[in-house]
Amino acid sequence: MLDRSLQMSLNCPSYLLVRQRTLCYKRLNPVRAMPPSSVILHTDESGQFPESRKTCNPLIASLSSYDGPLLSAPNTVGILGGVSVDSTLNFLRKLVHLSKENEAKCMPFVVCSDPVLNRELSSLERSSSSLCSRNEHSHSDHTHIVENLRSKRVFLEKSGAQCIVMPCHISHSWHDEVFKGCSVHSLHMAECVARELKEAGLKPLEAGSPLRIGVLATDATLKAGFYQEKLQIEGFEVVMPDKATMEHAVIPAIDALNRKDMEGARNLLRIALQVLLVRAVNTVIIASDDMRDVLPRDDPLLKKCIDPMDALARSTIKWAQQAAEEGT
Repeated sequence: MLDRSLQMSLNCPSYLLVRQRTLCYKRLNPVRAMPPSSVILHTDESGQFPESRKTCNPLIASLSSYDGPLLSAPNTVGILGGVSVDSTLNFLRKLVHLSKENEAKCMPFVVCSDPVLNRELSSLERSSSSLCSRNEHSHSDHTHIVENLRSKRVFLEKSGAQCIVMPCHISHSWHDEVFKGCSVHSLHMAECVARELKEAGLKPLEAGSPLRIGVLATDATLKAGFYQEKLQIEGFEVVMPDKATMEHAVIPAIDALNRKDMEGARNLLRIALQVLLVRAVNTVIIASDDMRDVLPRDDPLLKKCIDPMDALARSTIKWAQQAAEEGT
């Protein structure tokens, strides 16, 4: 029921999805993803639309003319969708599942997703790892994408989010630019996974060697360098695919995915993972939604891998629990 409800909302051309304090989800009518003055839906604490709003329009209220945020709970989370609706839905599932594991109620949240932005980010990520178009996109101007992300961030702030997260790897390439001037807390996915690895108390696989963490991602994410930066701050040595592995395994794997050749993509991805693992890395961070879903869940190689979305979800839940307890 949860998956069906979320899927219905997330398949809208543009949408705002609101999670109330109760554990049930309320589907809202699709609205155009616009700047903060756009039309939105508002519900009160009981999940109902205020009677005062029903007289002129039964469901819709303008955020610019309304004197308060969409949600007012101190632990409200804003989720800025990124490369695909599926990856956003996957993150929401993780939030709900991990909250249940911790015997905690899932926090109130607002999700903002724009299919135009989805396509732009997906095109950028995949084309940067395409054999035929890497050079063409290497010097692309990403100003439009950054401005789009920033406008969505501002929208979530005005909607009442007290913490904003981006469950999207490529979007973190511009994290600092997107959150410049942000008035609320934000979580960085690479910081979350680096911190968890630090707290795990890992030991080097080879005596006298530094702790090594592998990072497997698209060319665009690796070039952005934010995973390398955050891991190095925590004292890890970062191991990435070398040029030969990128050209003969990682990039062809992405091309195979684009051709819907799943078997070919799996074989190439396994090669890339094994190349990293033989270099004595403790674990491999798979920083790509496409790559994460290539291997079957029971593949032994996945036991040596980490999905950063899990770390982001756990950090989000931890923040929400602390915010609820503090009431600020």
